[in-house]
Amino acid sequence: MPPILQPLTSVALGATVTVVEIKLPPASRPRLMEMGLLVGTKVELVRFAPMGDPVEIKVRGYHLTLRKHEAEQILVQANG
Repeated sequence: MPPILQPLTSVALGATVTVVEIKLPPASRPRLMEMGLLVGTKVELVRFAPMGDPVEIKVRGYHLTLRKHEAEQILVQANG
């Protein structure tokens, strides 16, 4: 049975998930990779800004802020 994938923006606040696929255009991927956001990385959804954009996540021990349209293109699966 294949894992259930969901966009990072649909994860519950405080949930820790694993990045499975990054569907951003190739030009945008290196920036995220330099910040440690790679396939197989565990991330925690920390919060949404008051208007829903940007999205704050915790990755590799630090907080990273992504635009909502970027976070929607990062597919994750629940840990466990």
